This record gives sequence, structure tokens and C-alpha cells, in this order.
Amino acid sequence: MQSTDTVGYRPKAGEIPTQPGVYRFRDKNRRVLYVGKAKNLRARLSNYFQPLRSLHERTRRMVTTASSVEWTVVASEFEALQLEYTWIKEFNPPFNVQFRDDKSYPYLAVTLGERIPRVMVTRNRNLKDARYFGPYTKVWAIRDTVDLMLKAFPVRSCSDGVYRRAELTGRPCLLGDIGKCAAPCVGRISPEDHRELAEDFVSFMAGNDSTYIRDLTEKMKQAASTLDYEAAARHRDAIGALEAAMGKSAVVLQENVDLDAFGIAHDELAAAVQQFIVRGGRIRGVRSWVVDKELDISLGELVETVLQNAYEGADAPPREIIVPELPEDATELEQWLMARRVEADEAGPVRRGPKSSGRVELRVAQRGDKAALAQTAEMNAKNALILYKTRRSSDFVARSKALNDIQDALGMAEAPLRMECFDVSHLSGTNIVASMVVFEDGLPRKDQYRRFSIPESTDDTESIYQVISRRLAYLRDGGDQPEDVVADQPDIEQPDSEQPDIEQRDSDGDDPRIDVDAELAEAAERRRRKFSYPPNLLIVDGGQPQVAAAQRALEESGVTGIQLAGIAKRLEEIWLPDSDFPVILPRNSDALFLVQRIRDEAHRFAITYQRARRKRDISTVLGEIPGLGPARVKELLKHFGSVAQLRQATPEQIAEVRGVGPTLAAAVHERLAAG
Repeated sequence: MQSTDTVGYRPKAGEIPTQPGVYRFRDKNRRVLYVGKAKNLRARLSNYFQPLRSLHERTRRMVTTASSVEWTVVASEFEALQLEYTWIKEFNPPFNVQFRDDKSYPYLAVTLGERIPRVMVTRNRNLKDARYFGPYTKVWAIRDTVDLMLKAFPVRSCSDGVYRRAELTGRPCLLGDIGKCAAPCVGRISPEDHRELAEDFVSFMAGNDSTYIRDLTEKMKQAASTLDYEAAARHRDAIGALEAAMGKSAVVLQENVDLDAFGIAHDELAAAVQQFIVRGGRIRGVRSWVVDKELDISLGELVETVLQNAYEGADAPPREIIVPELPEDATELEQWLMARRVEADEAGPVRRGPKSSGRVELRVAQRGDKAALAQTAEMNAKNALILYKTRRSSDFVARSKALNDIQDALGMAEAPLRMECFDVSHLSGTNIVASMVVFEDGLPRKDQYRRFSIPESTDDTESIYQVISRRLAYLRDGGDQPEDVVADQPDIEQPDSEQPDIEQRDSDGDDPRIDVDAELAEAAERRRRKFSYPPNLLIVDGGQPQVAAAQRALEESGVTGIQLAGIAKRLEEIWLPDSDFPVILPRNSDALFLVQRIRDEAHRFAITYQRARRKRDISTVLGEIPGLGPARVKELLKHFGSVAQLRQATPEQIAEVRGVGPTLAAAVHERLAAG
């Protein structure tokens, strides 16, 4: 009998085959919501029909939105991969990973499909039988490269109109007069010889650059030996132009290396991808785009969909692809990429150089230059993800919509123009600290951030209760400062801008120290005024237990008019007090993005404070040892890199530090061992 805690359209287990295949979830209007593949359809689909409470929130939303599921059996896992790819492109399911380029990149194209091939810079990827290079991040960079290349390979680069005009008048354009075009328009070179010139251009750009440099160098020497100095000078200039063009692409690997390196940075809802295109050991192009994630997928699954998107068009995969993590079906994905490589070779125009057929290998670089390149790609991806989030945050319209959506989702009377978020951080139950960050109008107010130290606590919920109680104490009795919170003031971060600017001596030459107490009191009063401003929305990092603890503190304080919510990181769901079900904000919505950002900022601020506390604590402990001053403490921490490494070190290892002898090392080891 079918469980009532699942969807009504769940098929019987015996109806689902155990062969490889592809499945589709559809809604009541027959729209395809999600396409997936499986080595074993029965095993995979059974994961979707578990009790709803055990499913990931986004998976639960997809399953409950759908009204039917269907599948197609195929002969192998490779065929399943191919069919999944085809259906994702055909149906564009909303719950599959969605890609979008963050910009239109310029490419260098050679139109080998035309009778007289042409070199051009374009953003159009649909030119028939054209060979593309790039993409490039800057138009001016590729134009400079083309300008240098035309000195060595004077291929036609003019428009069709200019070319026809030159044919009719019998006069070449300016490029033909200055030697940057072989002028096939007026018969200075035959169409066959011009095509060979264009193919040489393509071969050079494809990575065979060192071969042409060697050939031209040999021709230059031969011309010089026969006293043909004019030809030798032309070859010399061509060599200089090619070397200058090569210099515009950074050398990263050996000359015979062709590969693509992918870097991926992702969070719960989005990912940024960086693709470094290396041909002939040089970075020939860089491409980046943003990925929207609906369901919770692993990095390996994300790699698979990224590669399918990257080689969807006319781009032929290289023999080697560096990825951050291998997907489970890496072998089948390599077969698919190899098929794409062969297809691109057969569909493309004939060109010099090796064919594109051959095995495609997916690898995770472990060491050496390739690993360094992969790290660079990952670093660029992380920066791109930060930039993507920053740009969203700076959009006033998006912020306004986010605040209104949060108001509607949480049932608030007005938009949360002031939000405060709290997070607790500790180290195995010790060094417990908490942070409070403030966002007003969707933007951080760092001058109003606060951080707290918590002397004792049994768990995170008790810590949340303590810090919320201390925060709400500022709001009791019209914002008067209670005595117990005044005592906490040293444990609350004060921004540098709030410190009084006291000159060493005033204009009259009197000692200004008599005004210090007054100015400090005034600064403290300004801080209290900011801290006593009530938030519209108070957010805690956590789920139902943390929200319940914060609710208890709110009720005991007697403060009213504040909406309370918690955000659970694993599922990115919003919990309200006394609620059995979470509030689910739409995937990739500006509302969820804003809540995530304030939560992440609170976490960052708490972690920063806790690390500073740990460093200060160990410095204090070590400073109690006779003969161990601040300089030697600093040297110890620098040598071992972390407090954990220092605690694990033996007396002999500690004695290796400059300025620390065996006796002092034994004292340090004994003091740290004692806790």
C-alpha cells in the first residue's frame, strides 16, 4: 500500500525498470519540470518518492509541483547521457541547472567557408564554416593581435562591399598598399594561394606557432645566404610580428599542450564558471558565465552540466580537460566529449595541422603547472561569484523588491527596512562569541555591527538566548541602558569612526586630557543611541531550535513589534516562531539572496572575532612564561603557522624556533599541555 506521506502519482516499485535510462517529471499542464539520467532507473527514482519530510526542500518542491513522471530505457549509460543532454536543450526544464553568459564575448573568426576567406573580429558564433578563436575579454587586445598577424599572414580582412569595389575598380584598398593584405581582389595572389595563406593563419592560431617561427627563420637565413636581403628583411619582419603576437598570450605550459581548465565557485543557489582555453601552451581565451541552481547538486554533477554547456556549440573539446572534481559517470562523459570532438572535426572546414579526433581525458590536476592553472581559474571563479553578488546588492530596484518580497513572505506589516542578524561561533564549545550585523535598506551598516563574548553556555540555543536577551535589553524602557549591558560594553566591538578625535594639545596650549572623559561619554552615548534603535526583522542563523530560543528571549524582554525568523543553512529555508513548516523563498530570488547575504555576513563577522580571541588568548598564556616576550611569542606563532600546530609540537621542535632554547621550549610545552 502506498504511503500517504508521498505524492499520489508515485509508480509502483515493480513498474520501474532497473536498466539505464532517462526520466522526466511533468506538471499538470504536461510541462517538463526536470530531466535526469540514471544507471538504474528504479534505484534513482525511488530517491524521489521517499517520505516528503526526508527530502531536500528544493527536491520536495519539485516533486510536489510535478503531477507525473515518465522514463525511457536506453541501452547504455552513454546513451542515457546523450538523451538527457538532448532533452534538457529541447525542453529547458526549470529545475535543471540553467546557464547564462554574463556577457557577449568577441571572437577572432576566419571564414574558411567563403571562396576568399576573411579574417574578422565578431561576436556572432553562427557564421557558416568559420573557424573561431577565443573568446577574448577585450576587443582591443584581439585587434592588436590581428594587426600583428596580418604582417606575417596578409589575409583579406575587408568587408564584402570593400572587396567588390576593389574588384570593379582594379585598385586595392589601403591594406593592400601597406602590405597587410595579399590583395586577391586585384589578382596579386590567386584564390588558391590566398586560401593556403588563410589556412596557415588558422594553423598558427591553433597552436602551431613555433613551427612557423622556425620555418621563417630558416627562410630568412637562406635568403641572406643568397644575398636576397629584401626577402630576408620581409621574413625578419614577419618573425618579429609573430613573436609579438605570441607575446600577447601568456606562456603557461609546454608548447605541445592543448587543454581547457575549468574553475567553479558555487553556493546553494548559484555558481560562477571560468574556462581557460590553452592552445600551444598559451592561454588563447577566457570565458566566464553564471549558473543558476534549482536542486541541490554536487560539484561533480555541476561539472558534468558545465562541460555539456561549454561544448554545446561549435567548439571542439581539446584532448585534455582539467576540472575541479570528476563526476560519477566520467567515462561516459569522456565518450560524449570525444564524439563532440569528432563531429566538430567533420563539420569544420579542412585545415592544416592534426585532426581533432582522439580520446578526450578528464583530469583533476594534483601538482605542477596544470594545478597552478586550475587554481588560477578557481580564484577567478570565486572573484566572479563575489562580483555577481555585489552587483545584485548594489541594484536599488532589486533591493526594494527583495524587501517587499520578504515582507509578503513573512506576513509583516511593513517592509524590513532595518534587519539585524545574529550568529554564534565557538571552538569545540570554548571561546564562544556571537556577532550582530545590521542591514538598513538592504545595505550593510558596518558602523553598527556588534560582537559579544559569551562566558558560559551549554549549547548554541543557550548562546542565542543569551545574546538576544542582551541585545533586547537595550530596547526595554524606551531604550534606556540597563546596568548589566553597560558592563558588557568592552566585549562589544566599537567602530573606529566612533572614537573621539583628541588632539595632543588644544589651540590655547592647555592639556586636553581634562575633556577626555566628556568626549568618551559623548561617544558612548552616540553608540547607545544607535544600538537602541529597534529592528523590523531579527534573524538568527539556525532552524527551529534557535528560533525557539530567540523567541523565549523576546517574550521575556517584553519588547514587541519585532518580527523573528531563522535561516537554516543546509536547506536555505526560513523558520518562523511556532511554525511546523518553513517559509520557502523562490530559488535565486532577490529576497533569498538578501537573507543569505546578511546571514553570511554575520557568520564572517563572528568567525573573525573568534579567531582574534583565540590568537589573543594564546598570546596571553604564552606571555605568562618567564623569558618569553612578545617578540618570541610572535616568532613561535609565525614558525608553526597555527595554535593547533604549536600545541602538538614536541619540546625539540619548539627549540628549533629562533631565540627559543631547550629550557624555554620545555617550559612552553609544559604550559600548553596544562591547558
